[in-house]
Amino acid sequence: MTAINNRYEFVYLFDVENGNPNGDPDAGNTPRIDPETGFGLVTDVCLKRKVRNYVDIVKQGAEGCNIYVAEKGVLSTSREPAYKSEEVAKLKKKDEQIAAARKWMCANFYDVRTFGAVMSTTLNNCGQVRGPVQLTFARSIEPIVPAEVSITRMAVETEKEAEAQGGDNRTMGRKHIVPYGLYRAEGFVSAHLAQGDKGTGFSDADLELFWQALANMFDHDHSAARGKMSARALYVFKHKDALGNAPAHKLFAAIDVTPKGEGPARSFDDYVVKVDKAAIPDSVTLEVKF
Repeated sequence: MTAINNRYEFVYLFDVENGNPNGDPDAGNTPRIDPETGFGLVTDVCLKRKVRNYVDIVKQGAEGCNIYVAEKGVLSTSREPAYKSEEVAKLKKKDEQIAAARKWMCANFYDVRTFGAVMSTTLNNCGQVRGPVQLTFARSIEPIVPAEVSITRMAVETEKEAEAQGGDNRTMGRKHIVPYGLYRAEGFVSAHLAQGDKGTGFSDADLELFWQALANMFDHDHSAARGKMSARALYVFKHKDALGNAPAHKLFAAIDVTPKGEGPARSFDDYVVKVDKAAIPDSVTLEVKF
């Protein structure tokens, strides 16, 4: 398939209700937070994980849509078929093998073609790939106040624990939640990193699948820890060519999200999203995906 010919930027809004959108393992899995401002954070890696999982569910290993950084995957094993492929096996020089293996990985793995990957380790070296799609950390629109909730399990793990509790088989625990938070992530899609011999070949079909993932990925990622997470809005800026026609930061500024009232927000309806169409040049098209 032909690589994309246009540059894109996008603004992505999603929210969480009574859940932990992205726990920090270095802080007891509490919701990530900017310690200076109190704004909540969700890493780009967290969002990419959900995109990968969605593509894996929808495509189920279809040609060109395998997932390289799969859950519980072994990366060197995932790269092994590249060196067994006809395109690589016939080559003798190491640098040519690496280049051909890199191209094979881009053609066969959706996440390599989209986000890029570092595959330049000693075993099955496939080089490095800069992906055309990149995301920022998502940040909450307002400061969040995480809550720690006590929970009870009416069972114990072992007979020894049951004896120690005298038959009162209860286990106490704690759960970290954000009562409500609306998060904003921003992203970039580079046509230059998709095109040419050194590009990944990221296509319009790949891009459409990425938009679908952002719209639907939370519906396939529910868990008790994450509460209710929902995709709320996706604003896409499409430039007329690969180079682009306006600075990204000015386009991002055209999407303004503000709270309606003074009290704590508890739903998406407590915010107003305004689009300053005058700030968007005619050479850039705004597409509201949802």
